[in-house]
Amino acid sequence: MFHRFFCFLKRSLLTVLLVLLLLLLAAGGWFVYQGRQLYQSAASVTPIAALYDTISSRTHYAAYDQLPQTFVQAVICTEDEHFMTHKGIDPGAIFRALLYDLRTRSLAEGGSTLTQQLAKNALFTQEKRLTRKAAEAFAAIDMEKAYSKQQIFEMYANTIYFGNGCYGIEEAAEGYFGKTAAELTDAEAVYLAGLPNAPSAYASNPELALKRAQVVLKRMVKCRVFTQQQADEVAAKVAALPILQ
Repeated sequence: MFHRFFCFLKRSLLTVLLVLLLLLLAAGGWFVYQGRQLYQSAASVTPIAALYDTISSRTHYAAYDQLPQTFVQAVICTEDEHFMTHKGIDPGAIFRALLYDLRTRSLAEGGSTLTQQLAKNALFTQEKRLTRKAAEAFAAIDMEKAYSKQQIFEMYANTIYFGNGCYGIEEAAEGYFGKTAAELTDAEAVYLAGLPNAPSAYASNPELALKRAQVVLKRMVKCRVFTQQQADEVAAKVAALPILQ
């Protein structure tokens, strides 16, 4: 009798698990379909093939060769460590973000690459929805096929929000330091690289902005862009920036 009951319970659990798996696959398929539809709708308004010409025609635009390499490396190390090798999406980052969001019961982490963030800024709204995340992935894959990594980074740097009403690195350099992007020092570049994570919070709170810059430098050491000694020297210069006094 006990053996029969155990077999029944085992079959029931397997059935429930199978049903749950099928429901999960169906839900995933629905989100992918809706994301594809959302992407196609956005691309019909702003075609991927025309994106670079559209963005680069804006005023206060900085070409890639005008961007300080410290800024480029700081952003990549902090926001998308595998930017130069992935094809638009980073499955490992998405998986880590999913685990974090499940643990915290939030959508705080999205695992987005710089290419996906560019898609969000250029094509979609800032609202956090699973369908939009799927749409971003489709857009990012097509962007990586159409443009070089330098062009993608350039568009990203010129569309991201830095706080204080500054959109794009050229406006941010002028707004925060009264200079062009090409004139930024290492300390200023590191400071600006940290802002897009939470621009309104960091722009209004020097203490938080300094802590964020320290996080950026820590990531740059991890990526072997800076030695610890170099990072410490830049950190001291960041702390001495007039904007943080």
